[in-house]
Amino acid sequence: MAYRLLADLVLVVHGAFVVFVVLGGLAVLRWPRVACLHLPVVLWGAGIEFMGGLCPLTPLENHWRRLAGEQGYGGGFIEHYLLAALYPEG
Repeated sequence: MAYRLLADLVLVVHGAFVVFVVLGGLAVLRWPRVACLHLPVVLWGAGIEFMGGLCPLTPLENHWRRLAGEQGYGGGFIEHYLLAALYPEG
């Protein structure tokens, strides 16, 4: 059970990171000092996406899921969670 909680925690952190990459610019408009954090986050997120890389949080989540007796997933976080939600099978 602890492994599943760890995997779910990584999932939440990963999701929050993606949301901050996409919407963090709105926070910068309100609080300009957030730009010091948002700029590297955007560069990392864009670099991972455009270069076809894999965020280190994805293998970490899969590792915890496998230890919990669950099946991990192939591909990346966005492909697995976001694209599946936008374009469900069937």
